[in-house]
Amino acid sequence: MIKKMEHIAIIVTNMDDAIQYYADLFGFKVRLRGSTKKREMAFLYLEEQPSVEIELIQDIDPIGEYNKSGIVNHLAFTVEDINRAITYYEKKGIKFLSNQPQSTLEGGLMILFNGPNGELLQLIERARNSG
Repeated sequence: MIKKMEHIAIIVTNMDDAIQYYADLFGFKVRLRGSTKKREMAFLYLEEQPSVEIELIQDIDPIGEYNKSGIVNHLAFTVEDINRAITYYEKKGIKFLSNQPQSTLEGGLMILFNGPNGELLQLIERARNSG
């Protein structure tokens, strides 16, 4: 059901500084940067392994849901068909945190759930044109 590991999300306090850090020290490049009403996000990749990314998240209002910086927020996995995956994993006992998938920054779909130790996990169906 899982196709690949998608990304690891890290909460940051300063987006520009975080991007510069990962670019200068480790060679990451920005693939996508954008924002919603609540937060700014950037997706970074390495040229040698572009299919696994770091997602940087900065709350626009730091009192919001992601208020601890420097923590790994979630681990995401790519699935081919998110609705099929939801049905499959619900039968295995997973309880999702929303009733339906939400849109991603680039037009795909995602849904969140907790792992056995409370860790936040995410399934992603990439937008059809984004690989």
